[in-house]
Amino acid sequence: MGRSERIKRAARLVGEATKSVIADPKEAVGLLASRERERAHEFTRSWPVDNLTTTPVPAEANPLLEYFEANRTGPGIYKWRHYFEPYVRHLAKFVGKANTLVEIGVYSGGSLPMWRSYLGPDCHVHGIDIEPTCKVYETDGISIEIGDQGDRAFWADFRERVPDVDIVIDDGGHLPEQQIVTLEEMLPHLRPGGVLMIEDIHGTSNHFTQYALGLVDELNECAEETPDIHGFVATPFQRAIHSIHFYPYLLVIEKHASCAPSQFEAPKHGTEWQPFLEPR
Repeated sequence: MGRSERIKRAARLVGEATKSVIADPKEAVGLLASRERERAHEFTRSWPVDNLTTTPVPAEANPLLEYFEANRTGPGIYKWRHYFEPYVRHLAKFVGKANTLVEIGVYSGGSLPMWRSYLGPDCHVHGIDIEPTCKVYETDGISIEIGDQGDRAFWADFRERVPDVDIVIDDGGHLPEQQIVTLEEMLPHLRPGGVLMIEDIHGTSNHFTQYALGLVDELNECAEETPDIHGFVATPFQRAIHSIHFYPYLLVIEKHASCAPSQFEAPKHGTEWQPFLEPR
Protein backbone atom coordinates (compact mmCIF):
# COMPACT_ATOMS: atom_id res chain seq x y z
CA MET A 1 0.00 0.00 0.00
CA GLY A 2 1.46 3.39 -1.05
CA ARG A 3 1.67 6.50 1.08
CA SER A 4 -1.37 8.19 -0.45
CA GLU A 5 -3.45 5.03 -0.13
CA ARG A 6 -2.57 4.74 3.57
CA ILE A 7 -3.54 8.36 4.18
CA LYS A 8 -6.88 7.85 2.40
CA ARG A 9 -7.54 4.70 4.42
CA ALA A 10 -6.79 6.51 7.68
CA ALA A 11 -9.16 9.33 6.70
CA ARG A 12 -11.88 6.82 5.84
CA LEU A 13 -11.49 5.15 9.23
CA VAL A 14 -11.93 8.50 10.98
CA GLY A 15 -15.14 9.11 9.05
CA GLU A 16 -16.49 5.66 9.83
CA ALA A 17 -15.69 6.06 13.52
CA THR A 18 -17.46 9.41 13.65
CA LYS A 19 -20.60 7.99 12.01
CA SER A 20 -20.76 4.98 14.35
CA VAL A 21 -19.98 6.65 17.68
CA ILE A 22 -23.65 7.21 18.58
CA ALA A 23 -24.87 3.83 17.34
CA ASP A 24 -22.07 1.73 18.84
CA PRO A 25 -19.43 3.48 21.02
CA LYS A 26 -17.36 0.29 21.38
CA GLU A 27 -17.13 -0.09 17.61
CA ALA A 28 -16.09 3.54 17.31
CA VAL A 29 -13.27 3.02 19.80
CA GLY A 30 -12.03 0.09 17.73
CA LEU A 31 -12.11 2.10 14.53
CA LEU A 32 -10.27 5.00 16.13
CA ALA A 33 -7.64 2.57 17.40
CA SER A 34 -7.26 1.30 13.84
CA ARG A 35 -6.84 4.87 12.65
CA GLU A 36 -4.07 5.50 15.17
CA ARG A 37 -2.42 2.22 14.18
CA GLU A 38 -2.43 3.39 10.55
CA ARG A 39 -0.94 6.69 11.66
CA ALA A 40 1.88 4.83 13.42
CA HIS A 41 2.50 2.72 10.31
CA GLU A 42 2.74 5.85 8.21
CA PHE A 43 5.19 7.42 10.69
CA THR A 44 7.51 4.42 10.87
CA ARG A 45 7.51 3.65 7.14
CA SER A 46 8.67 7.17 6.34
CA TRP A 47 11.49 7.03 8.91
CA PRO A 48 14.44 9.12 7.63
CA VAL A 49 17.50 7.13 6.65
CA ASP A 50 19.79 9.83 8.07
CA ASN A 51 18.24 9.24 11.53
CA LEU A 52 19.85 5.81 11.86
CA THR A 53 22.63 4.95 14.31
CA THR A 54 25.75 4.09 12.31
CA THR A 55 28.50 4.24 14.95
CA PRO A 56 29.47 0.74 16.09
CA VAL A 57 28.89 0.12 19.78
CA PRO A 58 31.26 -2.25 21.61
CA ALA A 59 29.39 -5.47 22.33
CA GLU A 60 28.86 -6.28 25.99
CA ALA A 61 29.67 -9.75 27.28
CA ASN A 62 26.71 -12.06 26.76
CA PRO A 63 27.22 -15.60 28.10
CA LEU A 64 24.07 -16.89 26.39
CA LEU A 65 25.15 -15.59 23.00
CA GLU A 66 28.65 -16.99 23.53
CA TYR A 67 27.14 -20.41 24.31
CA PHE A 68 24.95 -20.19 21.21
CA GLU A 69 27.81 -19.20 18.91
CA ALA A 70 30.02 -21.99 20.27
CA ASN A 71 27.31 -24.63 19.75
CA ARG A 72 28.46 -25.97 16.37
CA THR A 73 27.87 -29.68 17.01
CA GLY A 74 25.41 -31.75 19.02
CA PRO A 75 21.77 -30.86 19.83
CA GLY A 76 20.64 -27.89 17.79
CA ILE A 77 19.64 -24.43 19.02
CA TYR A 78 17.39 -22.32 16.76
CA LYS A 79 17.07 -18.70 17.97
CA TRP A 80 17.00 -15.21 16.49
CA ARG A 81 20.37 -13.70 17.32
CA HIS A 82 18.90 -10.39 18.51
CA TYR A 83 16.95 -12.22 21.26
CA PHE A 84 20.11 -12.75 23.29
CA GLU A 85 20.38 -9.15 24.46
CA PRO A 86 16.87 -9.10 26.02
CA TYR A 87 17.44 -12.62 27.37
CA VAL A 88 20.33 -11.35 29.50
CA ARG A 89 18.61 -8.06 30.30
CA HIS A 90 15.59 -9.79 31.85
CA LEU A 91 17.09 -13.04 33.15
CA ALA A 92 20.35 -11.82 34.74
CA LYS A 93 18.63 -11.41 38.11
CA PHE A 94 18.09 -15.19 38.27
CA VAL A 95 21.74 -16.18 37.73
CA GLY A 96 23.15 -18.31 40.54
CA LYS A 97 19.79 -18.63 42.32
CA ALA A 98 17.42 -21.56 42.73
CA ASN A 99 14.76 -21.11 40.07
CA THR A 100 12.54 -22.96 37.64
CA LEU A 101 12.48 -22.22 33.91
CA VAL A 102 9.86 -23.57 31.49
CA GLU A 103 10.61 -23.56 27.77
CA ILE A 104 7.82 -24.47 25.37
CA GLY A 105 9.19 -25.96 22.18
CA VAL A 106 12.05 -28.42 22.71
CA TYR A 107 12.74 -29.16 19.04
CA SER A 108 16.35 -30.45 18.94
CA GLY A 109 16.98 -29.87 22.64
CA GLY A 110 20.04 -27.63 22.45
CA SER A 111 18.61 -24.64 24.30
CA LEU A 112 17.69 -26.63 27.44
CA PRO A 113 21.28 -27.04 28.70
CA MET A 114 22.02 -23.51 27.50
CA TRP A 115 19.63 -22.07 30.09
CA ARG A 116 21.19 -24.15 32.89
CA SER A 117 24.69 -23.19 31.77
CA TYR A 118 23.74 -19.52 32.12
CA LEU A 119 21.49 -19.58 35.17
CA GLY A 120 23.47 -22.13 37.15
CA PRO A 121 23.12 -25.66 38.52
CA ASP A 122 20.29 -24.62 40.87
CA CYS A 123 18.06 -23.92 37.88
CA HIS A 124 15.65 -26.69 36.94
CA VAL A 125 14.46 -26.62 33.33
CA HIS A 126 11.15 -28.04 32.16
CA GLY A 127 10.97 -28.49 28.40
CA ILE A 128 7.49 -28.84 26.91
CA ASP A 129 6.75 -30.28 23.47
CA ILE A 130 4.01 -32.20 21.66
CA GLU A 131 6.57 -34.62 20.19
CA PRO A 132 7.09 -37.67 22.48
CA THR A 133 10.60 -38.35 21.14
CA CYS A 134 11.77 -35.14 22.85
CA LYS A 135 11.88 -37.24 26.04
CA VAL A 136 15.38 -38.21 24.91
CA TYR A 137 16.65 -34.81 26.12
CA GLU A 138 15.65 -35.47 29.73
CA THR A 139 18.64 -35.50 32.07
CA ASP A 140 19.80 -34.22 35.45
CA GLY A 141 18.19 -30.84 36.04
CA ILE A 142 16.13 -31.06 32.84
CA SER A 143 12.62 -32.55 32.74
CA ILE A 144 10.60 -33.07 29.57
CA GLU A 145 6.80 -32.73 29.59
CA ILE A 146 4.80 -33.96 26.60
CA GLY A 147 1.68 -31.89 25.99
CA ASP A 148 -0.11 -29.29 23.90
CA GLN A 149 0.44 -25.68 24.95
CA GLY A 150 -3.01 -24.81 23.59
CA ASP A 151 -4.67 -27.28 25.98
CA ARG A 152 -5.78 -25.62 29.22
CA ALA A 153 -6.22 -29.03 30.87
CA PHE A 154 -2.54 -29.74 30.22
CA TRP A 155 -1.56 -26.50 31.95
CA ALA A 156 -3.83 -27.19 34.92
CA ASP A 157 -2.12 -30.55 35.42
CA PHE A 158 1.32 -29.01 34.92
CA ARG A 159 0.68 -26.33 37.56
CA GLU A 160 -0.35 -29.00 40.04
CA ARG A 161 2.92 -30.85 39.53
CA VAL A 162 5.15 -27.77 39.21
CA PRO A 163 3.83 -25.21 41.71
CA ASP A 164 6.79 -22.82 41.53
CA VAL A 165 7.82 -21.29 38.20
CA ASP A 166 10.03 -18.23 37.69
CA ILE A 167 10.56 -18.06 33.93
CA VAL A 168 8.42 -19.10 30.95
CA ILE A 169 9.86 -18.93 27.42
CA ASP A 170 7.31 -19.69 24.69
CA ASP A 171 9.12 -20.90 21.58
CA GLY A 172 6.43 -23.44 20.74
CA GLY A 173 3.79 -23.52 18.03
CA HIS A 174 3.77 -19.72 17.48
CA LEU A 175 0.05 -19.61 16.66
CA PRO A 176 -1.66 -16.63 18.33
CA GLU A 177 -4.24 -18.77 20.15
CA GLN A 178 -1.49 -21.04 21.51
CA GLN A 179 0.45 -18.02 22.72
CA ILE A 180 -2.65 -16.49 24.33
CA VAL A 181 -3.57 -19.69 26.16
CA THR A 182 0.00 -20.10 27.41
CA LEU A 183 0.07 -16.51 28.67
CA GLU A 184 -3.31 -16.75 30.39
CA GLU A 185 -2.50 -20.06 32.04
CA MET A 186 1.06 -19.31 33.15
CA LEU A 187 1.45 -15.56 33.74
CA PRO A 188 -0.67 -15.63 36.95
CA HIS A 189 1.22 -18.77 38.03
CA LEU A 190 4.66 -17.14 37.94
CA ARG A 191 6.27 -16.33 41.26
CA PRO A 192 6.90 -12.68 42.23
CA GLY A 193 9.55 -11.24 39.95
CA GLY A 194 8.77 -13.87 37.33
CA VAL A 195 9.37 -13.29 33.62
CA LEU A 196 7.28 -14.46 30.64
CA MET A 197 8.76 -14.34 27.14
CA ILE A 198 6.69 -14.96 24.00
CA GLU A 199 8.90 -15.46 20.94
CA ASP A 200 8.40 -15.20 17.19
CA ILE A 201 5.52 -12.71 17.00
CA HIS A 202 5.77 -11.91 13.31
CA GLY A 203 3.94 -9.43 11.10
CA THR A 204 2.21 -6.06 11.52
CA SER A 205 -1.27 -7.58 11.79
CA ASN A 206 -0.42 -10.40 14.20
CA HIS A 207 -3.44 -11.33 16.33
CA PHE A 208 -1.32 -11.99 19.40
CA THR A 209 0.08 -8.46 19.13
CA GLN A 210 -3.47 -7.11 19.25
CA TYR A 211 -4.09 -9.18 22.38
CA ALA A 212 -0.86 -7.92 23.96
CA LEU A 213 -1.84 -4.30 23.23
CA GLY A 214 -4.98 -4.99 25.25
CA LEU A 215 -2.71 -5.89 28.18
CA VAL A 216 -0.91 -2.57 27.68
CA ASP A 217 -4.27 -0.81 27.84
CA GLU A 218 -4.94 -2.44 31.21
CA LEU A 219 -1.46 -1.55 32.49
CA ASN A 220 -2.33 2.10 31.72
CA GLU A 221 -5.81 1.89 33.29
CA CYS A 222 -6.95 4.84 35.44
CA ALA A 223 -9.79 3.10 37.23
CA GLU A 224 -10.49 4.87 40.51
CA GLU A 225 -9.13 8.17 41.75
CA THR A 226 -7.47 8.27 45.16
CA PRO A 227 -9.30 10.61 47.56
CA ASP A 228 -6.34 12.08 49.48
CA ILE A 229 -3.73 12.75 46.76
CA HIS A 230 -3.76 13.04 42.98
CA GLY A 231 -3.50 9.50 41.67
CA PHE A 232 -5.36 6.30 40.96
CA VAL A 233 -6.03 3.08 42.84
CA ALA A 234 -4.09 0.22 41.22
CA THR A 235 -6.11 -2.58 39.67
CA PRO A 236 -5.26 -6.20 40.55
CA PHE A 237 -3.50 -6.52 37.17
CA GLN A 238 -1.39 -3.41 37.83
CA ARG A 239 -0.47 -4.71 41.27
CA ALA A 240 0.76 -7.97 39.75
CA ILE A 241 2.48 -6.77 36.57
CA HIS A 242 5.57 -4.58 36.73
CA SER A 243 6.16 -3.97 33.02
CA ILE A 244 5.54 -5.07 29.44
CA HIS A 245 8.37 -4.89 26.89
CA PHE A 246 8.23 -5.17 23.11
CA TYR A 247 11.25 -6.14 21.00
CA PRO A 248 11.28 -7.18 17.33
CA TYR A 249 9.31 -10.47 17.29
CA LEU A 250 9.50 -10.76 21.09
CA LEU A 251 7.26 -9.81 24.04
CA VAL A 252 8.51 -9.81 27.64
CA ILE A 253 6.30 -9.38 30.71
CA GLU A 254 7.75 -8.99 34.21
CA LYS A 255 5.85 -9.39 37.45
CA HIS A 256 6.50 -7.28 40.53
CA ALA A 257 9.27 -8.83 42.60
CA SER A 258 8.13 -7.36 45.93
CA CYS A 259 5.11 -5.66 47.43
CA ALA A 260 3.34 -3.94 44.56
CA PRO A 261 1.90 -0.42 44.84
CA SER A 262 -1.74 -0.26 45.88
CA GLN A 263 -2.04 3.12 44.18
CA PHE A 264 -0.21 5.37 41.74
CA GLU A 265 0.47 8.82 43.15
CA ALA A 266 1.47 12.07 41.47
CA PRO A 267 2.20 14.49 44.35
CA LYS A 268 3.28 18.08 43.75
CA HIS A 269 6.27 19.39 45.71
CA GLY A 270 7.08 23.09 45.92
CA THR A 271 5.44 26.42 46.80
CA GLU A 272 5.65 28.42 43.57
CA TRP A 273 3.46 27.56 40.61
CA GLN A 274 2.66 29.22 37.32
CA PRO A 275 -0.85 30.73 37.43
CA PHE A 276 -2.00 29.04 34.23
CA LEU A 277 -1.98 25.64 35.93
CA GLU A 278 -3.61 25.57 39.33
CA PRO A 279 -2.23 22.86 41.64
CA ARG A 280 -4.70 20.25 42.79
